Amino acid sequence: MKASFKEMRQKRQVRDGTVESLTSDLTEEKSKRLCALLGNVELSLLYKASVHGYQAPAFHQRCDRQGPTLLVAYNRSGYIFGGYTSVDYAQSGQYITDEDIFVFSFQGKIPICIKINSGNYARVDDAGVPNFGQQLYFCYNNQPVVYNSGGNAFSVNTTTMYGNDTQLSECEVYKVEQSSQVSTEGKPWRNVLWTAERKDELMETIRNHKPVMASVSRVRILMIGPVGAGKSSFFNSINSIFMGRITSKAISGSAGTSLTTQFRTYPVNDGREGKPLPFVLCDTMGLEEQTGAGLDIEDISSILQGHVPDRYKFNPTTPFQADEQKSSRPASLQEKIHCVVYVIDATKISLMSDKLQEKLASIRRKVNSRGIAQIVLMTKVDEACPLVEENLQSVYVSSYIKSKVQEVSSGLGVPVSCVLPVKNYSQELELELNCDVLLLTALQQMLNFADDYLDDAGQMEDNIYI
Repeated sequence: MKASFKEMRQKRQVRDGTVESLTSDLTEEKSKRLCALLGNVELSLLYKASVHGYQAPAFHQRCDRQGPTLLVAYNRSGYIFGGYTSVDYAQSGQYITDEDIFVFSFQGKIPICIKINSGNYARVDDAGVPNFGQQLYFCYNNQPVVYNSGGNAFSVNTTTMYGNDTQLSECEVYKVEQSSQVSTEGKPWRNVLWTAERKDELMETIRNHKPVMASVSRVRILMIGPVGAGKSSFFNSINSIFMGRITSKAISGSAGTSLTTQFRTYPVNDGREGKPLPFVLCDTMGLEEQTGAGLDIEDISSILQGHVPDRYKFNPTTPFQADEQKSSRPASLQEKIHCVVYVIDATKISLMSDKLQEKLASIRRKVNSRGIAQIVLMTKVDEACPLVEENLQSVYVSSYIKSKVQEVSSGLGVPVSCVLPVKNYSQELELELNCDVLLLTALQQMLNFADDYLDDAGQMEDNIYI
């Protein structure tokens, strides 16, 4: 939260030759909580219904073409709730798609977020009052009222969200901007050599890696994460580094549902004519919060045990069923998963729903029960922090990225040392040294962790035969 929040609360604006004083009803603590959901941002009060009026024209006069905005409503029962949209208002008459849109309600000190359900428009951008999913309308009929049309864009419980008290005592809209005040650490909180020599050293170490178990020729690394977090992009990025050019072998991109529908095992060659490298990246369908959508948790066990074949097409409503002949024998250590990597979008850590966190926790328990090594890959660090966007080498001096690493560590229950920030290749046309160093460092750590698991698995096998 920016240091001048108190100034914002007493902001004086000049409009049409008159001076008006706008005082926010949002407390500093709650403002900080909301900013934590949105990243390293600042809030500026644009519109206050009790001052400007609850009419749609008054809202549009002050909020149109202002970029991302946060609406905060207050009712007579003391509830504080609202919504965020990353697409600005423009009265275009269009149906808006916005993957980042959400509605929220404070439950005590904590704002609980609800993301839009897949397949729904975020809102209609008309001349009317602000709406979310054409379901929740604020200042409805130009009155101090919130109205729920009963649509299904958001899975909201109006009793929980605003106590079924539809009468508003206030409605405010804030402009959301990336903070220009980015704090840095006095010294890097992790040491990285950002040199071509270090990149070459990492590539050579990975090329020459030999799993500690002679029966395993290649380490199998399983990528798990929410839709759009960057699992497939990580493979494409690693493949690009060893190919010496940007590649796009795995399907990746931006969509509301998983672009990966099959279980894929991706070997990586050392150049076009080179030999296979000693690891395989296994990609899965993205996790989704809805029941019956995305990767089924029961499929995880089958994948970990090595029973799911390459190109198996996932069915979110029916778990994988191994044929009796294969399931009657345990898979070899070579076929099993040796390291699990959770891929998390740094820009959406605070927006992760309770259901999605529960799914990840359930998967973590399954992986823990098998003693498999685990790492968290925190992607899109450049989008999360302006300092890092300007210079990727700032990733380990950014206080904001450090706080996100700690947040992921706490939320998933993994040590801070197991959370690795990276930037995948997404829009670049050429390889970039700093990006390569981060990606290769993460891959090297995955191989090290896999060796720890294989070493332990080997000792268990030895004990069986003693």
